[in-house]
Amino acid sequence: MAGGANLSVTDMRRAARHPVDFPVIVEHYSKGDINLHVCNISAHGFMVDDADSLGRGERVIIRLPVVGRIEAYVIWTREKRAGFQFERIIRLDDFVAMIDTLQPNPRLRRGR
Repeated sequence: MAGGANLSVTDMRRAARHPVDFPVIVEHYSKGDINLHVCNISAHGFMVDDADSLGRGERVIIRLPVVGRIEAYVIWTREKRAGFQFERIIRLDDFVAMIDTLQPNPRLRRGR
């Protein structure tokens, strides 16, 4: 992948992140299916804590509740963690419904 990802939203790491415990199988274009663990998520992207085999600029397709399939790009890696940015921002109503599904304990949800 020469040049890495060409993303329209450049730096949204300050977006509100919601802690989740979401094991997922993502589709990688050359490596096939990869098991990952999403530990936090926002409307702009997510972080995993077990991304040993992924590098910056790589693309995956993840299936999320409510949202369905969405492509994401690795923006950064550090040790076993990696941050991904979605190809598009998730609509607010879909994001709220997704968080309600991924984070059923209301005490863990951020205020809305």
